[in-house]
Amino acid sequence: MDKTLKCTVYRIRGSVSASNYIQLPKTSTQSLGLTGRYLYVLFRPLSTKHFIIHLDLSTKDGQVIRVSLSNLFKEFKSTATWLQFPFICEAGMSRKDLAGVAPPGAHWTFLQLDLHDILLVYLNLRYSHLKRVRLCSSLLVRSLYTSDLCFDPEESLSCEHSEVSGVSGPNGHRQEPSACADATDKHATGNGLQVSVRKLAVVATDLEDVAVNESFLPDPVLRLKGVIGFGGHSTKWALWTKDGSAVVYPCHAVIVVLHIDSFEQRFFLGHTDKVSALALDGNNSLLASAQAQTPSMLRLWDFQTGGCLSLFRSPVHTVCSLSFSSSGALLCGVGKDHHGRTMVVVWDMDQVRQGGETVILTKVHTDIDIQAFEVASFDETRMVSCGRGSVRLWRLRGGGLRSCPVDLGEHHALEFTDLAFGQAQDSRTLYVCSRSGYILEIDHQRMAVRHTRRLLPVQTPGSPLPQKQTFSSGPGIAISSLSVSQAACAVGSEDGYLRLWPLDFSSVLLEAEHEGPISSVRLSPDGLHVLSTTSLGYLGFLDIPSQEYSVLMRSHTALVLALAIECSRGQLATVSQDHTVRIWDLATLQQLYDFTSPEEAPCAVAFHPTQPTFFCGFSSGAVRSFSLEAAEVLVEHRCHRGAITGLVASPDGSLLFSTCSQGTLSQYHCVTTCSRVLHVAANVVCQDTCLSPNALTVSGDSHLLAFVGPSKYTVTIMDASSLDNLLQVDVSTLDVGSSRLDSAVALCFGPAPTSHLLVSTSSNKVVVLDSTSGRVVREVYIGHSEPVQAVAFTPDQQQLLSVGDAIFLWDILALPESIRGLLGTPLTCDAGLNARQLEDPVSGANGLPRQQVPVPSQTPPPWLGIRAGPSEGSDGTFSVLDDEGPSEESHGAEGLHPTSGPPVLVQKEAYGAGDGACGVARGLCSFGMLTHTCGWPSKQGAQSTRRASAQPAVRPDSYKHFTARYKASQMAKNVSFPAAGDELLHLKTVVGYNGNGRANMIWRPDTGFFAYTCGRLVVVEDLHSGAQQHWFGHPEEISTLALSHDAQVSILTRGYSARHRVLASASGRGGSASCCQIRVWDVPGGSCQQLLSHHCTAVQALAFSLDDRLLVTLGDYGDCTLALWSTATYELVSSTHLLEPMHGVAFNPWDTSELACVGQGALTLWLMQHCESDINLKVHQEPIPEAVGAGELTSLCYGAEPLLYCGSNAGQICVWDTRARRCFLAWGADNGEIGVLLSSGSRLVSGSNTRRLRLWAVGAVPELRRKGSGASSSSVFMERELTLDGAIVSAVFHDSMDMGVVGTTAGTLWYVSWAEGTSTRLISGHRSKTQVGLAGYPQVNEVVFSPRESHCATCGDDGSVRVWSLASMELVIQFQVLNQSCLCLAWSPTSCGHPEQQHVAAGYSDGTLRVFNISQTAMELKMHPHPAALTAIFFSADGQTILSGDKDGLIAVSCPRTGMTFRVLSDHRGAPISTIQSTNKEYREFGVEGTDLWLAASRDQRVSIWASDWLRGHCELVDWLSFPAPTLLKDPGCPPPSLAAFCPWDRALLVCTGLGPHPEVIFYSLCQKQACTCPCGAGRGGSWGHGSHYPVPHICCLQVVEKIPLPFFAISLSLSPGAHLIAIGFTERVLRLVDCVTEATQDFAGHDDWVQLCRFTPSAHLLFTAAHNEILVWEVTGY
Repeated sequence: MDKTLKCTVYRIRGSVSASNYIQLPKTSTQSLGLTGRYLYVLFRPLSTKHFIIHLDLSTKDGQVIRVSLSNLFKEFKSTATWLQFPFICEAGMSRKDLAGVAPPGAHWTFLQLDLHDILLVYLNLRYSHLKRVRLCSSLLVRSLYTSDLCFDPEESLSCEHSEVSGVSGPNGHRQEPSACADATDKHATGNGLQVSVRKLAVVATDLEDVAVNESFLPDPVLRLKGVIGFGGHSTKWALWTKDGSAVVYPCHAVIVVLHIDSFEQRFFLGHTDKVSALALDGNNSLLASAQAQTPSMLRLWDFQTGGCLSLFRSPVHTVCSLSFSSSGALLCGVGKDHHGRTMVVVWDMDQVRQGGETVILTKVHTDIDIQAFEVASFDETRMVSCGRGSVRLWRLRGGGLRSCPVDLGEHHALEFTDLAFGQAQDSRTLYVCSRSGYILEIDHQRMAVRHTRRLLPVQTPGSPLPQKQTFSSGPGIAISSLSVSQAACAVGSEDGYLRLWPLDFSSVLLEAEHEGPISSVRLSPDGLHVLSTTSLGYLGFLDIPSQEYSVLMRSHTALVLALAIECSRGQLATVSQDHTVRIWDLATLQQLYDFTSPEEAPCAVAFHPTQPTFFCGFSSGAVRSFSLEAAEVLVEHRCHRGAITGLVASPDGSLLFSTCSQGTLSQYHCVTTCSRVLHVAANVVCQDTCLSPNALTVSGDSHLLAFVGPSKYTVTIMDASSLDNLLQVDVSTLDVGSSRLDSAVALCFGPAPTSHLLVSTSSNKVVVLDSTSGRVVREVYIGHSEPVQAVAFTPDQQQLLSVGDAIFLWDILALPESIRGLLGTPLTCDAGLNARQLEDPVSGANGLPRQQVPVPSQTPPPWLGIRAGPSEGSDGTFSVLDDEGPSEESHGAEGLHPTSGPPVLVQKEAYGAGDGACGVARGLCSFGMLTHTCGWPSKQGAQSTRRASAQPAVRPDSYKHFTARYKASQMAKNVSFPAAGDELLHLKTVVGYNGNGRANMIWRPDTGFFAYTCGRLVVVEDLHSGAQQHWFGHPEEISTLALSHDAQVSILTRGYSARHRVLASASGRGGSASCCQIRVWDVPGGSCQQLLSHHCTAVQALAFSLDDRLLVTLGDYGDCTLALWSTATYELVSSTHLLEPMHGVAFNPWDTSELACVGQGALTLWLMQHCESDINLKVHQEPIPEAVGAGELTSLCYGAEPLLYCGSNAGQICVWDTRARRCFLAWGADNGEIGVLLSSGSRLVSGSNTRRLRLWAVGAVPELRRKGSGASSSSVFMERELTLDGAIVSAVFHDSMDMGVVGTTAGTLWYVSWAEGTSTRLISGHRSKTQVGLAGYPQVNEVVFSPRESHCATCGDDGSVRVWSLASMELVIQFQVLNQSCLCLAWSPTSCGHPEQQHVAAGYSDGTLRVFNISQTAMELKMHPHPAALTAIFFSADGQTILSGDKDGLIAVSCPRTGMTFRVLSDHRGAPISTIQSTNKEYREFGVEGTDLWLAASRDQRVSIWASDWLRGHCELVDWLSFPAPTLLKDPGCPPPSLAAFCPWDRALLVCTGLGPHPEVIFYSLCQKQACTCPCGAGRGGSWGHGSHYPVPHICCLQVVEKIPLPFFAISLSLSPGAHLIAIGFTERVLRLVDCVTEATQDFAGHDDWVQLCRFTPSAHLLFTAAHNEILVWEVTGY
């Protein structure tokens, strides 16, 4: 009972918020489903405590975003899935005190959150509902509810008519919203209660003043109408459409389609940086574009509708060229990787049109220069490239891309710039041009140069100018581009001429001179027009029949600084950094005038409102008035000493204002043409030279003047006539979530109401301020890829102009105030279906409470699958972040009816919006019984396979299909392993499960047998004791497993035949093997009994027949082979080639002579006919009925006789009658691809790539089969649902289906209990950072141990730090940091003084260092000592100091108690730090002071040894070592790291290995040194290392005690603290153990990738090794 509120409240208290909380609902699988827009919480923080409130919000597209508020947060932080808002406990606190514990006497707080605007503004997502609430200590809570009504605490509310979604209070009654009468920020009720009111709406501004605002109607409120500009990143990309009626070109981040007749523009919006390359396929159906920002993102567009089909990241960092094949099936890209090497990538586009993703067919690196690359139109497997000194022909064959050079002879040194294939009958000819004027005709079939010509300027005597062009000898004209048609060749050169030649180059047919060098030329498909672009931003075309040249677009060649609009004539004036002032026609977007000022740069411009004049300010401080009629200067003023930064005229035409960089404001009287100066005020305007010219504005009524000043963080509002100061607004603290101060860039008064002032800030936002109070009204987003320089409304208030990288003209879609007043109510969408109607009404996939039990329809609803672009029927409107889904727009008879959605930039024309909506509606309503019956095809099994085998293997767009993880390493050859019984290491435990496998987990509840795969190992584990067996033998990653049924398989044991249960496992081929391996294991003995090989790439699935007489193996997409094996002799009895890749196979449990496969478009049934010892297969295919709406079957399982269940890539489950051979039932079971199906009795389990595991009651399905079309499907429903941590890849359940084990792509094995509705983690490892539902490849980066060896900690690329119990290897604690990689770890030593306080320090990829308290399960400290990613970290010997190194070579010394970094060492600058280690020493040991001895090794083969005493501020260099690099290295791009460690059994020894002349381990004595005798001269004073102030001797110049040779270069190293043992890991997947006493070595294999980590435990009894995400724990024996 709370004494203040006089009612019962919840009290949540406790020191650890993670274990003291209230969560609604109780379990994570449930959802509140509260759809109200506003959330209201009445709570009170406990004094001197921290509290946290977590809200899980579900979006329209199914994402879950966590929004957290806490006084623990010091600043606002945002990730893709988490928003953290700092909470101010008391008003009036300074910025530095925004976060902190609640003060004594904290008031009850009424918190209002606008959930819709929070997601919209910060993440551009659409809010769906509130899924979960967690209230963590320490606070008191009275009530919590949501509502669509915005309650104002300053007004009295009546709630009897409101519909409120509430959460029950402590007494079990529903909590209704209370009236808050006479409430302001802090207000008192009648009983003296004080309540603080907090609102959080669009932005995290001052929480006391944020006003809740209404959304724009319509939403989006802006539509892009026109763009003035061309190019941005490059001016070479301009393409013709297929019919020649339009051209496609980029303008910075926007792609424009311009019709050459009407000058209408169409836009493709979505890129966030300048477009660097374009490509259009031959059918004008696909448009590809790449943006310049690294890493380069590519977008594939439906060219007709404008929808984005796919968005994907290119392995090329900067794509400079794109080229489609004529059919659009292939896309080739050329660019540079992060090392600056040229890379060519080929993508497969086949799946994109069906909603799938692009697939990389191949990518190659090359050292040649590529300036142009093109796919041949006559053969899409052939390409050609040209560049500096090379013309190469490329060919795609067998999944690889190979090239060969053309013999250029004497022209081998030319710099080639462009190429073109001949057309039709001239298709064998390839034309190539060069920068020295040469044009080569090459026969690409014979790879020979046919003709050579050269473009030359010919001068007449006495004439300095070229008169005519010819092709003879002499200095040439640089040719930048050429294009070829059937009759002519167009050539563009850097002298500005476009020339048209016949194909024999006998004479010039046409010639057109341009104002600058030509960048590209393109002949139209009909050969009648020549499109040309120039480096000065001109785009135009030459009409060959009429010989007329038309300019399509002009543009500024530099940043546009300012704009001004002329009201009566509809003109636009712009000034740019290219020293030009340009006047444009707003109706046609064409340029009217161009003024150039080469000496003075124009800075600002303004039109006179009533006279035909305009004003321009210059960098010299001059302000000039120009007459548009007479084209002359009317008057000039020079009252400024600095460059003009602002210029604006009052709307009534009476006053003109100007500002300069010296802070001066001038006022002019400009009623007449000869204006005069009225006032000059000094030091009132911001003196920042980078200020926008539009940092000065006048209100629409000419009464107010606003400008940025006196500082860039302040906006001042004055009276326009008297220049009296009225208001100053500090914009630097408007966003409390920002880590830096924001500044004003440009200003503009809104048209209505005039009291609104728009402020463009340095964070690329536009903030709307109330000019009377200074309060923030709202924020909006404009959409430029670079900072917005200025914004302005057009005179009719129907359009908005914004300038920056280009000139953008926007339509304002909001209806005028007068029309909105007539309507009376907000606009709603009544055309088509809204977002909720489009959802599956019964599936519950969106997380909302289900209205009814899901019932399958016998004609399923359309697939609402996961895709990366607009759905079919989209109107072509889309957001800047296109993967958030399209927004629709419909035009009905009653006006514009927009649907709700995030603010997006839309095209002017809408394509098929109405049709798309109606199409979806029709699909949802068309239910009916499937009547499709199909007989057995007669000759389908005899089809030829030549066509299929000739095509390159393309991976199906199905997550169910196995793809081995890419590994650059290969298993070492000729490695000798120790004899049995002599091993020094014994594999004890494997940590991890391979989530990349498919059906790679086995569990038999009756016997308790449990097996799974991890890399190349089969792990058999006892679920009760945790003991493991490990079956070695596979050379590569294991893809799948299968277990025989009832011990019917014959095994030859000790010469006798016995029947044992066997396990089959399959892996890829290893080394030089031509086929992959299938191993058959004896389960009781754990030995491999048979080794089978037949498939060439990988095995997709394995299955034993019910009688265990046959084993079927199914190859993957690269193999496409089905094979049958006899388990009696394990001989191949039958094999057949498949026309299409198959995803799964299963034997018929009632007929052992039949098996089924699922794949693309059909269900395939195989009948086995025995012929003596062989088996003949007869194939029959049953097509998927069209009503099912699925293109691919991905999973299958047999149910009750004669039912066969199949899952599809569209989320449907189809039921087939195997007797009648027909599909009689289907229902939408999921939103994604179903990859796992299991059936037993009356239950069915489905698992998909949406992470959902569902249990279905299918007991009525046999009855539905018998009833036919008259059957009712109401008895088929979903019983249970669980959401796991990744896509489902394997599952096994008990016969009762009550419990089972499930594997996911996250590398986790779950125990699932349907009875309890719970999932328990059995096996887990570090998971991927990739998207949910997709298999990723995480990496374990470090393993550290507690001093007492009770626990160990690991970190990985997934951003997690995991603490394990060393005895059981069970996960105890996990710390997770989102969107970061944890790269290094260190455990604090026992010498810290508090042995009970155990700490782990972790370094992350963003340069932060976090200290975790293991005892309290909390993060104690977060530091940011590095600007780059941390790569090494270590505690000092006393634990009072942390040493950390980053990838830039900086070493920071920090205090873990205070979080301060008190020293930074830059001696290794330029090379990543690979190792840091510290140990203690005697004070003057080794001749230096200090008690700490530590080392640092960097990847440039250098090691430094230091002695320090941090308490005294002492740090001294002891020695430098460097390894000379070898002359030859197998992989120069990835050299081995430099590794060093202090020898634990002799403190005077240092052990080093790394890149050197030979692979070896070197023992170096810290006490002895030798004179240098090598040429480096280190002994004669030393040689200086790179970036260092200390001598760097080679290791050969220092005292080497011992050398141990190695077979390969080491990449990991660990020294045993007990015995004299060294563990070394190699890239060749081998672990070597070296006995330093006897120099004996033993090699061990177990990992399927390079061994990047080796770590002995402190007791030396265990050795941990890691390869990628696999952790192997070895037991050290014999010592």
